Amino acid sequence: MSDADLDELAAELAEFAPPEKPGGRPPREERVIAGFEEIQRFVEKHGRAPQHGEERDIFERLYAVRLDRLRALPDCRALLEPLDHQGLLAGAMRVAEPSPDYDVDQLAAELAGAGDAGDITVLRHVRTSADKRAAEEIADRKPCGDFETFRPLFERVAADLKTGLRQSQPIEAGRRAIEAGDFFVLDGVILYVAEVGEPLKTTAGEVDRRLRLIFANGTESNLLLRSLQRAFYDDPAARRLVSPESGQLSFGGELDADDIESGTTYVLRSLSDHPYVVQHRDIIHKLGVTGGKVETRIANAENEATYLLAKVEVVATYKLAGINRSRMESLFHRLFAPARLDITINDRFGHPVQPEEWFLVPLHVIDEAVRRILDGSITHMVYDPASARLVDTRSSE
Repeated sequence: MSDADLDELAAELAEFAPPEKPGGRPPREERVIAGFEEIQRFVEKHGRAPQHGEERDIFERLYAVRLDRLRALPDCRALLEPLDHQGLLAGAMRVAEPSPDYDVDQLAAELAGAGDAGDITVLRHVRTSADKRAAEEIADRKPCGDFETFRPLFERVAADLKTGLRQSQPIEAGRRAIEAGDFFVLDGVILYVAEVGEPLKTTAGEVDRRLRLIFANGTESNLLLRSLQRAFYDDPAARRLVSPESGQLSFGGELDADDIESGTTYVLRSLSDHPYVVQHRDIIHKLGVTGGKVETRIANAENEATYLLAKVEVVATYKLAGINRSRMESLFHRLFAPARLDITINDRFGHPVQPEEWFLVPLHVIDEAVRRILDGSITHMVYDPASARLVDTRSSE
């Protein structure tokens, strides 16, 4: 992914950038500093700067991408140079392409607003007692001794965010309780609620609970529930990462004013006279998502290689709201990837083309996939081309 792509991504996710607070350091500066301090702790532990490479730990690659980004942003350099006792910012000013394993949504959340920061060269900063207390609570973390147990969970969350199976949503007070198994983004780092302790009576007579929180950077904390809620309040960029199982995803129904884009998922059947298509016409389908009218999208099908240079018929449409269109399309394509149609045709200019959005999948299986997206059960399903059905991966465990 190029620098321009990252800038475009950050612009699309501008909602992650919180408004500046009156007095003190703006939240975006606090996040930039917090992210840089994580890199510094890595250097202290390993004696070297984080590096790129497929052989590196996924979190080391995360830090390497972040460091390259901070080096390339003049405002961030100006902010961090007085804190850079290890000389980390003196490296070559370049922006490396993120590893495919690294979630660019997380990168954008961490750096949202950093590129258009105002005057961040002023280092004077006096925090209130509440600010200091919140910072101390979040900073009180220790290495997680059994982090390898939790690593697959974080990797799964990253994958789900890419496909749209999990969404990032604002944390609204009183909307939903904090429960074991929940994922959040706090100060630009994903955290997992591993345990929720028994009720505790505070000195103020209120009920609280001790939590075990695991962070994606390999640390953990035993914050009180109320302390975590206060930390969410102090970080306007904090987000809840919800999944189908939580019942919080919005795939259908009416859109609210602040819902993310929706569209129409469509299933097409080709009217091509290609011998293979003719032989298997009933199970060859093209899956796509559009924000406009399907009829407009396919009006010129016979002149486009992606439609096999032939007219098509619409065999099914599904109105799915509340999820990014490209992610929805990616979800279908990943699910049915094992049954992708392997066919090569010549375009209008005689050039060979391999259309990638056609699949050998019966229509009833596509219907089932949509139903499972709606009820959340798609999470554990894969498509088995041999039996032409969706299979629950948990049944083989």
